[in-house]
Amino acid sequence: MMHSVERRDIVLVVDDSPETLSLLTDALEAAGATVLVATEGANALALAERITPDVILMDALMPGMDGFETCRQLKRNKAIAHVPVIFMTGLSETEQIVKGLEAGGVDYVTKPISPDELIARIRVHLANARQAHSARAALDASGRFLLSATRGGRVLWATPQATALLGAVSGTVPGDSLVLPETVRRWLDGQRGDPSGVEPGVIELSVEGSPRRLRLSYVGQIGPDELLLRIVEDGGVPPEQVLRAKLNLTAREAEVLMWLARGKANRDIGEILGLSPRTVNKHLEQIYSKIGVENRAAATALAVTALTPK
Repeated sequence: MMHSVERRDIVLVVDDSPETLSLLTDALEAAGATVLVATEGANALALAERITPDVILMDALMPGMDGFETCRQLKRNKAIAHVPVIFMTGLSETEQIVKGLEAGGVDYVTKPISPDELIARIRVHLANARQAHSARAALDASGRFLLSATRGGRVLWATPQATALLGAVSGTVPGDSLVLPETVRRWLDGQRGDPSGVEPGVIELSVEGSPRRLRLSYVGQIGPDELLLRIVEDGGVPPEQVLRAKLNLTAREAEVLMWLARGKANRDIGEILGLSPRTVNKHLEQIYSKIGVENRAAATALAVTALTPK
């Protein structure tokens, strides 16, 4: 299960049976995983918030908070909702399988558990989860300001960051009925994907009562009447350039610190920038040394201060 010497998969096992915990711990550690153990739902929730596991094995029936409620609460926490949960149920308890899947589980195994089968299932779900996480990280890195709209200017969907910028544009309507200004609607009607067209692929927008300028760019057509657009604030220096100049960092160190300041964990920073966890750690060591701090909290505080307009 282990993918490299740099990284061990973290498996959280939630079960009130010492025999099951012992069996699974031995099998998972032999497969190269790091095992965390919780004997009740409340402990599992607290542990998962402190150390994000890669996968969770959840006993369906436990005293106190059962596995179904524990899973539901896990899925309500955005920071750990992406972690796949595999339920463990008794062989004759088929109704629990449905309950487990409805609670947010991705799979189930029946007791008595076959460690080899369980590890094979874990590998599949880890691969699926990593693929989905990589897609989210890519969107977070490059698509945070995306939206789609009809040629008539009605916004069909937008990321939270794009929604915030759109809300500053005169002529938009807050809520579900977000509509772009008339000037944008005329511009959109000219975006036909024809490079020889008269209309440019970018339009500037003003923010009423503010010197801020926004740029809306046409990315492409993704439906019969659905255009993919990107909106960004114009004229500002990219944050990584600010950090590089103010703190005398390399370009890569500035990128790492920028994502650290945005609350990203080392694993997420590695996904976004295409770096191994070990390389991220090395960059952080260099950053701490250069800017004279000892930990990520102090580095984050210094970065936020550097990025705050005076």
